[in-house]
Amino acid sequence: MYRSGDTNNATKARHEKSSGTTSNFVLNRSFQFLVVALSVAAFFLVRGPLGWQSNSSYVLCSPEGTRKIYTVDNANSRVQCILINDAVIIHTGSLAQVLQQWQNSSTRSKLTFKYYNAPPVRYIQPGAIVVPGLSDSHAHILEYGATLQLPLEGTKTVNETVARVRDYILSNADINSDKSKFVLGGGWDHTVWPSGAWPTAADLESDPIIRGRPVVLQSKDCHALWLSQTALESSFPFPEKVDGGLIVRDDFGNPTGMLLDNAQDLVRQPKLLEDDLLKRFNSAIQKAIEYGLTSIHDAGLDPASLNFFEQEARRRTLPIRIYGMSYFDENGEYWGNTTTPLIATGDGRLTARSVKIFADGALRTGGAALYEPYADNPTTNGLMRLDTEVLFKYIPLFLRDGWQVNVHAIGDRANGLVVDAFQASLNGANVTALRPRLEHAQLMTKADMHRLGKLGVIASVQPTHAISDMLFAEDRLGPERVKNLYAFRTLIESGARIALGSDAPVEDLNPLAGFYAAITRLSRGGESPHGADGWFPEQRLTREEALRGMTIDPAYASFTETFLGSLEVGKRADLVVFSQDIMTAPVNQILATKVLATAVDGKLVYGAI
Repeated sequence: MYRSGDTNNATKARHEKSSGTTSNFVLNRSFQFLVVALSVAAFFLVRGPLGWQSNSSYVLCSPEGTRKIYTVDNANSRVQCILINDAVIIHTGSLAQVLQQWQNSSTRSKLTFKYYNAPPVRYIQPGAIVVPGLSDSHAHILEYGATLQLPLEGTKTVNETVARVRDYILSNADINSDKSKFVLGGGWDHTVWPSGAWPTAADLESDPIIRGRPVVLQSKDCHALWLSQTALESSFPFPEKVDGGLIVRDDFGNPTGMLLDNAQDLVRQPKLLEDDLLKRFNSAIQKAIEYGLTSIHDAGLDPASLNFFEQEARRRTLPIRIYGMSYFDENGEYWGNTTTPLIATGDGRLTARSVKIFADGALRTGGAALYEPYADNPTTNGLMRLDTEVLFKYIPLFLRDGWQVNVHAIGDRANGLVVDAFQASLNGANVTALRPRLEHAQLMTKADMHRLGKLGVIASVQPTHAISDMLFAEDRLGPERVKNLYAFRTLIESGARIALGSDAPVEDLNPLAGFYAAITRLSRGGESPHGADGWFPEQRLTREEALRGMTIDPAYASFTETFLGSLEVGKRADLVVFSQDIMTAPVNQILATKVLATAVDGKLVYGAI
């Protein structure tokens, strides 16, 4: 800066500059302008990816004149744009509104170029929409990853299933060359095979490639194991009976190779190595983000699985949020007062603050505990996997010690007993602080549904179960009892809050499959036993209810509704971009929707825009 006394000297100096000096001045100014221009050009070239892939500031918008960002706030509002800064949504509205709000704010992005004050803007393609990151309220991450290795779902006969196992062995050299290695897979469903009969070890032994190998195959509903003869014999001796389980035997009393519910614990197989768990985890999580899932409630972590998740969370930032339910072993020591619930804070993504208790088996395998015998098998009314006294003893203990209690119950008898136990345990308690959950709540009497709603217990349900089971449910339960199966509308009208999940690997992990099933109650082909309007169409959910059941309701069910579950100011920027508007598209086009992008904390984890 010149002082006032230096003015004449400065003027004289300027006049003494040669023409060459003047040219240098012009060149310097031109160079400076070029630098600025290149910087601006670079900004526009990279502003989208930089803002999108980093914890910086950017605006995400639908095209001008549209409001295609579904916030899932209390009013189910739609906006054109959201402004994200360091993983958090700080403004919503039109582009003009959020930019004005930005100008009025003291917040500035670390990646904003010094020549620009406004954050970069990213537009989704015409026809696309943005919704909050989707949550699966009930799935099994590592088990789902295991089925991806040898998937058996969709086979139409036992022979086709055996052939798929054989092909898997032949295509994996390390297994094919070593007959001692266990062959693990899952997803088979005997209810869709022509005979409907249980498979046996003999079916596996009939194939010369499989014969003599230890094979353990999980059923579609995860409540039965199908063993080869080698795997069966390596687990001997078996007890005569198993509490809460069943060893299927032939007419001579010999095990056939089928173990149901608690009997599955009898199988002896090598302990999974960390590499095995990592392969399963990575496979499952990759699928999850491809489907638009940003959070999964893992419904039953054994100690080894939970330890693995904790190690992964320490080693790196988990790709998605995991809400773990620790498995309860009624024969083990009570641990609720010796273990501290794990609650994610800040940028943490692993929480394990709930316990998972199994009350009964599954409907598909005939293990769901019913008040009356099965219509297609009057010799049984299913089974409880634990004594009723266990529910009344341990539910209040876990609640007292600060744990959310989530109980698996399928049959009407099991659900009734669990509701009894909740009612006794919640007397005088702050239910909003405890948020107990009934996992599945598949078959309930109307009286028990009303009790559930009055108690404030969350119903964690899986819509895809309804369209899978509708083909055999009436035969199994009879024409009257089946009316209370998957009665989602009745649950809501009873005052219950629902959260939607898949129960993967039992069903498809894709949340759009659950969305479609919830609002249509039709097969993927548009069919149902009750016609084109759906199976018991009066129990369908609206699209708004289904979307909330996959976003804000799971957030409430996991104590995270204050910072997840909707695209509102102050919440984490977990979001999904769909290729079309699932809220208005014809139902027969919903399953054709593609996930264009998935973001967690505002950072892209899958796809592109």
